[in-house]
Amino acid sequence: MPSRNIIKTYVADGYYHIYNRGVEKRDIFIDEQDCKLFLFYLKIYLSPKADILQLKTSGLRINRYLLHNLSQELSLLSFSLMPNHIHLLVKQYTRDGIIKLMRRLSTSYVMYFNKKYQRVGALFQNRYKATLVRTDHYLLHLSRYIHLNPMHVVKSPINFLNFSSYPYYLREKKSSWIKPDEILSYFKTTQAKDLGNLISYENFIKEYQHDSCRILGDLQLEDEF
Repeated sequence: MPSRNIIKTYVADGYYHIYNRGVEKRDIFIDEQDCKLFLFYLKIYLSPKADILQLKTSGLRINRYLLHNLSQELSLLSFSLMPNHIHLLVKQYTRDGIIKLMRRLSTSYVMYFNKKYQRVGALFQNRYKATLVRTDHYLLHLSRYIHLNPMHVVKSPINFLNFSSYPYYLREKKSSWIKPDEILSYFKTTQAKDLGNLISYENFIKEYQHDSCRILGDLQLEDEF
């Protein structure tokens, strides 16, 4: 029987949780350069084409970036990198946006990783998994789950808190290829303040563990990784 969520249901204008891990649960990010390079590929594939034209690189490379750009086909809502796996939350506008992104992202990163660490063969375990998000509650708590992941990393030379979209949700960082506003629109503010009974996204991250466990429990995400 195929692993859970390997057989995928793709729809246009659908939200998806994409996740994958290293083969044999091995680390796929050894140092911060690896994390930065992975995010660079995401940036290239998902930035608006006008931003790609501003990059300081050769015209030939710019043309290749533009050819592979997917900014009109899907948006990245949130992400986190972990020592041996990744989480992406995306909205795709076409039926095959995710397929294109994951094929290009995996090929680019595996070629880099294998060359750097003088290895051959697969880096990721099987195919990536993708879950269609069907409710608003699920969407919100999934973003919370993704952002909490790096907070549980111990004994790593990499500070994985620096390699998630959470700072973009707090408006500490800003980028054209990360789209937090769709989820933040559910909240009155982005940072915790004295707002009476109004909730912020930061409050939501810190306080709603019980609800997240109830809503996401059927995913058994912890068992996957």
